[in-house]
Amino acid sequence: MHTNYYFLRQLAPALTRQLAGYRVVTCFSQEKDELVIGLTDGAQEFWLKAHLAAAGPMLALPESFHRARQNSVDLLPELLGQVVESVAAWPHDRVLQFTFRSGATLLYKLYSTRPNAVFRASADAPAELFHQRYTADADLQPPLPATEPAELPANPLKAYPSLGDLGLAYLRTQDYDTAPLDAKWQLVQKVVAELEQPSAFYIIRLDGRTRLSLLTAGEVELMLPASDPIGALRRFVPMLLNRRAYEAELRQVRQALEKRADEAATIAQHACRRLHSLENTVGYRQTADLIMAHLSQIPAGAAQVEVVDFYQDNQPRIIKLKPAETPQRTAQNLYRKAKNQQLETRELSARAERRETEALWCLERLEELEALPAGELRTLRQWRKQHGLDPAAVAKAVQELPFKVFEDSGFTILVGRNAQNNDLLTQRYAHKDDLWLHAKDVTGSHVVIRHRAGHSVPEPVLERAAQLAAWYSRRKNDSLCPVTYTPKKFVRKPKGAIAGQVVVERENVLLVVPANPFERNGG
Repeated sequence: MHTNYYFLRQLAPALTRQLAGYRVVTCFSQEKDELVIGLTDGAQEFWLKAHLAAAGPMLALPESFHRARQNSVDLLPELLGQVVESVAAWPHDRVLQFTFRSGATLLYKLYSTRPNAVFRASADAPAELFHQRYTADADLQPPLPATEPAELPANPLKAYPSLGDLGLAYLRTQDYDTAPLDAKWQLVQKVVAELEQPSAFYIIRLDGRTRLSLLTAGEVELMLPASDPIGALRRFVPMLLNRRAYEAELRQVRQALEKRADEAATIAQHACRRLHSLENTVGYRQTADLIMAHLSQIPAGAAQVEVVDFYQDNQPRIIKLKPAETPQRTAQNLYRKAKNQQLETRELSARAERRETEALWCLERLEELEALPAGELRTLRQWRKQHGLDPAAVAKAVQELPFKVFEDSGFTILVGRNAQNNDLLTQRYAHKDDLWLHAKDVTGSHVVIRHRAGHSVPEPVLERAAQLAAWYSRRKNDSLCPVTYTPKKFVRKPKGAIAGQVVVERENVLLVVPANPFERNGG
């Protein structure tokens, strides 16, 4: 309500008393949608800082302001030297008008959409617009005086459109919705009288938002004297900005944790389903044992054979064969697959346990988040940093690095885009203590997990990076992919080697299922 007409009509005379005779000495902008004006009477200074963004305009009156040395541009040169005569609020509108002794005017159009500032050096001079795209504002004029309607509208609120949502919220606490029409008119007129002569200003919380109100709607947090609208605005704006930042960061970290918990639980569930499937189907080893036990019964070139399955209570079973392959070779291939299947089973079991642990960790952090002191931005940021949930470093990496960038548990994972980009990543960007990964024995992307001082790479992060290395390689469609990983200091590029080619002096191997990083149900 700090840009509502009823507050502006209280603010305007207070600004006139404060600023009459003050001279404009500076006018500039150093942020998008920001207009800063500095005034002085020779002994004291006064600052007006308008944020004229379509997401919500704001007029602040900071007691002091320090202009930045860079990224600052002077504006409205003809405004400099102008001496304030008066400040007025346009009737039933959200426009604050500064009139200067020379006849120049400056309008602050504080509409919730398309806000603007309009300056005229004289009554017949062309308008200078802060937002030049809103060309219609050059013809902005005060509304005509209201006339008594021939017939009162059936809805009293239409007669007072400046009440806004806070006025309506307050009326509803007075049983406005169920009142008869005559009572509704009386309630509205009573509220208008309170707005025109407020007993105090209130900083309130309503529907999760911090507001400056002339009425006791919502939860009242602070009551300020009605005689000092400038002081009320100076108390309200810093509180609002701090809470907006807090609420935005709180929402961001909550959504990130919920998403991460959901993804971890989904991956764990997927791994458990796959594990159950492997444990409850006939394994490769059993099939190979049956083939070897019945070699004498298998004719050459047979496409299938029926055997007695001694693993399933001697039930008959048909085993499909490859006519061009000997039964011994078929059994040998099945034994090899069985070995890989054992590895996959161990990997799946470990993955399910890790992801379930990660999901539980996220849920515990969400509980801690709800218990943090409300509105304390510094405490929230310290908590985020403590748990590796601060996105600042990751956002900077995404903006600056020419690689695919992923983030997991506070660790940054970089993925090369092609052979030349792999060289750039490994030879120029990777630090000797970073962890380097690559799909074993095939072409693919180089992957680097950025080192964090004092932190070892957790197993879920290593697994995620290995899955990325597998996915961005020739093995992306394999059911299981071995991935080499080692500290970057053990990776070197031989002289004369082609782009992307390196030699690994020491290596460890991790077996993973290639996972599309853009699918949530990947393993």
